Amino acid sequence: MHDGRHYKKLHTTVPYYQEKVKAFLNKYWDYYVKLREFRKNPNSDVAKQLSAEFDRLFSTETNYPPLDDRISKTKGKKESLLMVLTFPEIPLHNNGAELVARVKVRKRDVSLQSVTDEGTRANDTFTTIVQTARKLSVSAYDYILDRVSNRCEMLSLAQLIQEKSALS
Repeated sequence: MHDGRHYKKLHTTVPYYQEKVKAFLNKYWDYYVKLREFRKNPNSDVAKQLSAEFDRLFSTETNYPPLDDRISKTKGKKESLLMVLTFPEIPLHNNGAELVARVKVRKRDVSLQSVTDEGTRANDTFTTIVQTARKLSVSAYDYILDRVSNRCEMLSLAQLIQEKSALS
């Protein structure tokens, strides 16, 4: 998914090249949809077909040098981009991780940094607890109150993660 962003950056005012980019992107996103479908129903024969289709798609020559260069760069990353064919359980993108990192950056920017290393670690710990609780549909306030008051009536976040992963 993130590789597709590079193609969106190809801006041209020449209508002929605009059509080349548009046509290629349509094929690109069609292929991405096939990868998403593969994740739902992995099959070794389909994996081989998708690998061969990748080679065909990213051997395309458009006579638009920036697009051809971008296609070549994507083809060079085949192994990492098609890891899903070997490990269907891995996501096709890392949007979740990026969103979590963005929360930390926003907090840092608003707080104008921490004064001490301890403050930085405390901010990181608190942000991690809040984000993990949110992902597990647990009230971060209730969880922190439970831990600070030493009641420990709620399951730990680690236990909740283990339970959730056992269900998946």
